[in-house]
Amino acid sequence: MKMTRSGGILIHITSLPGPYGIGDLESARNFLSFLKKAGQSCWQFLPTGPGADIFGQSPYMTLSAMAGNPLLISPLQLVSDCLIDNVELNDVPSFPEYAVDFSAVTEFKNNLLQSAYRKFLKTDELQQDYLAFCKSHSWLDDYALYLSLREHHGQKPWFRWPKGIASRNAKALAASRDKLGDRISYHKFVQFVFFRQWDHFRQHAIDAEIRLIGDIPIYVGLDSADVWANQSCFDLDRKTLQPLHVAGVPPDYFSKTGQRWGNPLYLWSTGKRANKQLYTWWKLRFTMLSELVDVVRIDHFRGFESYWQIPAFEKTAVNGKWITGPGKSFFDQVASEISGLEIIAEDLGTITPEVLELRDSLGYPGMKILQFAFDSDADNLYLPHNFETTNCIVYSGTHDNDTSVGWYLDENVAQESKNRLRRYANCDGTVIHKDFIRLAYSSVAKLAVIPLQDVLGFGSDCRMNTPSTSSGNWIWRCAPEFLRNDVAEDLRQEIQFYGRGR
Repeated sequence: MKMTRSGGILIHITSLPGPYGIGDLESARNFLSFLKKAGQSCWQFLPTGPGADIFGQSPYMTLSAMAGNPLLISPLQLVSDCLIDNVELNDVPSFPEYAVDFSAVTEFKNNLLQSAYRKFLKTDELQQDYLAFCKSHSWLDDYALYLSLREHHGQKPWFRWPKGIASRNAKALAASRDKLGDRISYHKFVQFVFFRQWDHFRQHAIDAEIRLIGDIPIYVGLDSADVWANQSCFDLDRKTLQPLHVAGVPPDYFSKTGQRWGNPLYLWSTGKRANKQLYTWWKLRFTMLSELVDVVRIDHFRGFESYWQIPAFEKTAVNGKWITGPGKSFFDQVASEISGLEIIAEDLGTITPEVLELRDSLGYPGMKILQFAFDSDADNLYLPHNFETTNCIVYSGTHDNDTSVGWYLDENVAQESKNRLRRYANCDGTVIHKDFIRLAYSSVAKLAVIPLQDVLGFGSDCRMNTPSTSSGNWIWRCAPEFLRNDVAEDLRQEIQFYGRGR
């Protein structure tokens, strides 16, 4: 990576404080100030695509790999753009402060956006910008039509729509565009607003000298605009439109039965040739991401070397098998689209020498997770003294881990691991989150990223996600009183002491 020795914080935008039930792009602009006070150079967050209730609002299973999440749109910035009136924010629901009530937030934001759209149609303001936005984003037509059809068919997934629409018959699509024209226009407007607000946020990040680190899941959800619009790119039964095989990982640290994610797998080739349509889609995906962030973490990077193929009828991931992926040729073919992005390879889980060889041949840094460092012996690769290069990113934990305090207090974590941690950090465990931070900051890793929960010393009740579970995830929010100046100052002093300061 091009960045110098530095530090960053991991928190998803939805988890930020704010008056409207969820962190939004106004909250994000405010958080940049905290990061700057804390001496941070980077901010890492999760994927920012539109979530769905059917997926538990997981940012890793969105309705589109290209679009932005409407829930991140700031009501205050809608007022600034004269798209809604101040009075419309006088009767805001009483949202919980420490968690996201996605249903309530969705209803509130949808009502505001509908009002903003009606006002937008009655004015000449922003019309030219809107038309230019629509013209410059080729994915937008299919996405807006997909959402409109999904609404029209009672939020059923696309593969349960009438056959002509589901299989994208040209006449059926044309008739749907005519019938649903206003809703299609509305969904395009929502994306226009999202990207307009994001552009303002990113400019604030540039001014604050904070680099944005995004996250790109290797797979997309079956019920997504991407799969519906690009069916020849995925391993589907052409009659039932259902996956023949699905994605996941074999049994590992997180689950004894592995993880059956259920995403359709890619058809990397058609016959003996690379799937041209698939590569075109991936190029567009990286191009869109470069509009949003400076650095991107590729989730499940190992899937490009080989991936776990699970027969769709299997209920768990146990009976899958490894299939060779596209390898370095993929990155060679999308090289121009990723030239403006720095890449972090998520290389956790079942990693082989071939995966490491691919990562190193591309020059991408991998990830070191300190919570994994104390469950074996002195040869554990996650121990800081075993970091083989500075070209890596060290984390106390990720969004899939418990918080550091939660990990330390967990009765299921071996006492021997806790003993080893205390000896390694020369500590008594009373402020274990700070010990993890110091281990990360003092390491040779080029970048040290700490989840905000670990900065604040929060416990398991503030965990963001528990893999292989389907409820209670993605909802954590940080209340505003915790982002204090003294917290930022303490972090700034630590990061400067270890030579990671701004």
